[in-house]
Amino acid sequence: MLPGIGVFGTGKVIEIIVPFLRDKGFKVEALWGRTMNEAEEAAKRLQIPFWTNKIDNVLLRKDVDLIFIVCSPNLHAQIAVKALGIGKHVLCDKPAGLCQSEAIKMVHAAQYYPSLISVVNHSLRFLPAFVQMKKQIIENKIGNVFLCDVKVQMGRLYGDNYNWLCDKTMGGGVLTLVGSHVIDLVTYLTDQKAIRVHGIVKTFNKDFKCMTGVRQVTSPDFCTFQMEMADKSLVTVTLNNHLAGTYIQEVLMCGTEGNLIVKGGDLYKDKDEVLYLDVEDLQKSDAINVVSADIMPRPCMKGLLKMISALREAFLPVEDKRGWVKEPVSSAATFEDSLYVQAVIDAIRSSSGNKEWVKVEVITEEPDPNPLLSAAVRKSGMSM
Repeated sequence: MLPGIGVFGTGKVIEIIVPFLRDKGFKVEALWGRTMNEAEEAAKRLQIPFWTNKIDNVLLRKDVDLIFIVCSPNLHAQIAVKALGIGKHVLCDKPAGLCQSEAIKMVHAAQYYPSLISVVNHSLRFLPAFVQMKKQIIENKIGNVFLCDVKVQMGRLYGDNYNWLCDKTMGGGVLTLVGSHVIDLVTYLTDQKAIRVHGIVKTFNKDFKCMTGVRQVTSPDFCTFQMEMADKSLVTVTLNNHLAGTYIQEVLMCGTEGNLIVKGGDLYKDKDEVLYLDVEDLQKSDAINVVSADIMPRPCMKGLLKMISALREAFLPVEDKRGWVKEPVSSAATFEDSLYVQAVIDAIRSSSGNKEWVKVEVITEEPDPNPLLSAAVRKSGMSM
């Protein structure tokens, strides 16, 4: 029995998620929006029976057992921790919170409730081309990987209205929304983590005619960074939001015995040997082509739909709608993975500000919210 689903968020991505969930046999029972008007409009358009602007009204529904969090990142940790605490499965969009202190709360909640699914939408892990690339690397078909070069070029990530996507403090920008995918993907493919990074993060276009008043865009539209991995291999990444109307993605893995490159959704070895061709993109009947590619880049879109299909396979064999099997979603990114990604993002930001290499440090405990008060309490206790 498939679990009922509650969706948090009214952005364009739900235009992809909700119809596909129904196509796979899930029932979307409830929708949360920032305001009642937003929630009602989206719910009626997508024929969702219940809508609200109160988080608990979705979480406490008995017919909701799986939560999809696709709202602004400042709410990710709050919703995920609450949902896990009352026994709900969680799929959270990237990034997992705004900083490591929020991500660690999600990690602890997931560790406390290991019987529940808790995954992050790093959907490129499920893209067939990268699944095949990882298989080639594991089988040592290109020898030891010593260099990974990633290039992503696309248009701006926000629309004509000012919202959280325009604000870096709210999680907007190419580093968090695209860079998080790349950081996670490299570790997924190579099984290596970054030990130090060097990066430049820039916001070139701060003003647009559609925006009035004193507001400016602060979310970065360009980012380039290098990562030195634990095995001393090097990763170089360039993310560019200045190529409107298109999406170009290339991931090159250089090994001691050959190269692998993914272009879009196709995988090649060395110069021209085709290992995987994404023929599904050429089929007009493909479910991915039903929705506009403007909502989400095609590789991310296809990976997300593959992830949803994997969730279905995890729940389908079990009669209890809260039960599940691990194998179909074993390759999904966990909250621990997202904590590491957040640590790398923090280090890249620090490097861009300091203009130097910065060590990647993953926290293991929640930071003290008031260190001065805590120090005073400890001092008074010692004096007594």
